[in-house]
Amino acid sequence: MTQRLITTASGVSINVRDLGDGPAVLFIHGWSLSGEVWDRQLRVVAEAGYRTIAMDQRGHGGSDAPLTGYDIEDLTADAIGVLDSLGISCAVVVGWSLGGMVALRAACDHPDRITSTVLVASNGVAASRTDAFPFGVPADGPLGAILAAEHHDRIQLRRKAVGDPFKQAPTPAVLDWLHRISLQTPSWAGMAAMRTLLCTDQTAILDRLSGPVTALVGAADPALSIRGARWLADRVDGRLVEFDCGHYPMLECADEFDAALLSAIGARRHVRT
Repeated sequence: MTQRLITTASGVSINVRDLGDGPAVLFIHGWSLSGEVWDRQLRVVAEAGYRTIAMDQRGHGGSDAPLTGYDIEDLTADAIGVLDSLGISCAVVVGWSLGGMVALRAACDHPDRITSTVLVASNGVAASRTDAFPFGVPADGPLGAILAAEHHDRIQLRRKAVGDPFKQAPTPAVLDWLHRISLQTPSWAGMAAMRTLLCTDQTAILDRLSGPVTALVGAADPALSIRGARWLADRVDGRLVEFDCGHYPMLECADEFDAALLSAIGARRHVRT
């Protein structure tokens, strides 16, 4: 595996992990974490004959953390910038949670670059209820509480934020690992990215989506409206796979998740050949 910083057209340096050879698969992580969460999937998918790239979104992991620039358009530009910098013309994009929203936006705005989209613990459209997306809860309540907690006790908030979305409590080792990764994201980046996660509504762009979409979600995910995920699958004629887990299917049911992920990626590869 090669790990390095690459500088996108915006001037922001993005940390990437790059493994294997073949058709490209770009992995995008969720709020406050990093590409490190994809360690197992990078290996599994690379061993199946693909080039796997996991990027740290700006403000996360080893990437630059500017004070501003965390809107969905900025995060999407970073993802396309990674492909540009690595000389990759097109890729499957796998996005988890906030990364799923970035993946969907990339697929809608750059259909020539994204061959298919895999959403993990995400509907890709919205994480909160809006007029156009009537699922989940409105952003106003949780956003204010999260931002206040981030300001007053960031360390405790992050531990709760990464641990609570499991169906069953994670082991201390897993919780410590995720907490360590989360604390690499500074408060200004965490707060800005949380606003993007909870206040973005991409319903209006779905008509621009042309490639296949697969959603891999936990039926017991407290951070995701399962009804919203089912709505999206119907809306875009996509494939929905539900697991008996929470917000971390790649950790909570890794074998089942890897098989479904390889199926989603391999189905598209078979069609293209």
